[in-house]
Amino acid sequence: MYTTLDLKFARVASIDVFRAITMMFMIFVNDFYYDINVPHWLEHSDYGEDYLGFSDVIFPAFLFSVGLSIPFAIGKRIAKGESRLKIGFHILSRSIALIVMGIFDANYWRSFSPDMILSRSVFCILMIIGFFLVWNLYPKSIGWKKYLFIILQVLGVALLIFLAFIYRSEKGDTLGVYWWGILGRIGWVYFPCAILFLLVRKRTLLVMLIALFASIIIRMALPYGFIPENGDYIDIYFHSSRSFPYGYIPGDGAYHFYALAGIIVSLLCNRYGSTAKVKKLFSILIGSGVILLLIGIFAHQKWIISWLAHTPSWVFLSSGIVILIYILMYWLNDIKGKERWFNFIKPAGTSTLTCFLLPYIIYSIFKIFNVHFPDIIISDSLGLLKSLIFSFIIIWLAALLGKIHIKIKI
Repeated sequence: MYTTLDLKFARVASIDVFRAITMMFMIFVNDFYYDINVPHWLEHSDYGEDYLGFSDVIFPAFLFSVGLSIPFAIGKRIAKGESRLKIGFHILSRSIALIVMGIFDANYWRSFSPDMILSRSVFCILMIIGFFLVWNLYPKSIGWKKYLFIILQVLGVALLIFLAFIYRSEKGDTLGVYWWGILGRIGWVYFPCAILFLLVRKRTLLVMLIALFASIIIRMALPYGFIPENGDYIDIYFHSSRSFPYGYIPGDGAYHFYALAGIIVSLLCNRYGSTAKVKKLFSILIGSGVILLLIGIFAHQKWIISWLAHTPSWVFLSSGIVILIYILMYWLNDIKGKERWFNFIKPAGTSTLTCFLLPYIIYSIFKIFNVHFPDIIISDSLGLLKSLIFSFIIIWLAALLGKIHIKIKI
């Protein structure tokens, strides 16, 4: 078993492409919120429903892509001579940034108090502006430009503090941990997985496999149900009538499973990615994907498939699907060299956070100016086409913003 220092640090094109495809579909399915008559198989499964929808696989795929990037990101920093302490602080700062943005995001989705001095839409736009001011990838500079960028970051921090101070929900709650939000969940997954990888000095692959098994064991040992807003317990975890109290460990081990699987796949690609060994890599990954699907089918005898309850059957099935899709991307991009096929969505893989946040501004502007699409445009096939076009517009807008150095990078 090799160590983190054995990584080749070669660029793996499929990682960026896979992340880009995942983000494109994340924008696509998130836009369903504004569509009507969306086919159910494309949506998330409902509360208590025993079902795996297309949307239920998107977030697992994104967490998997987070794991794919960890070995190469940390390995390159080690190769540059950075100390593990410095890399650890970098991981911590990234995690805190994601969690802070996640908390703001989660509170934004609550109903706002009518006494708020800002409307929900204006609050959202200022919130996203604050994110960009604080975490924008400012160009390296000296002199007055350097101090200008520092001033902009300080203004961003002040803006976010101001928004946190004035925030009130419809129930009168101040800004707090209502739930972690999508970005916050990513932060809580990224931190332990990246730190674990950083700390391991020997037998990295073995340790990651042990952590993978531990994460799913934790998930099965914490069989929480789901509590809707009315506070009633709904048992959607087991097929039986048993009920359990609600727990609040971000991801319950299930989300970490996807990221750890991504780390393991990344290590395997690094180890067996050469032409001479690529057949072995495909055998391992295809076999792993099929085995996870079979385990998911078997687990379905005990647990329903529910993304809301993070059931093991959902974890196994979606991770199997994600791995099989990734190996196809690896074959197309890193073996066959077809990376150019995906150039039209490339910014979604390199400006991922920008792509995630831009729709918030667009939707808020539509709300402020009372922009509505006719029902015929947001219904059925036309509605899906509209959502797909919207995802491309967001990606291309992110590319344009990147050219003028507006890009969130943490």
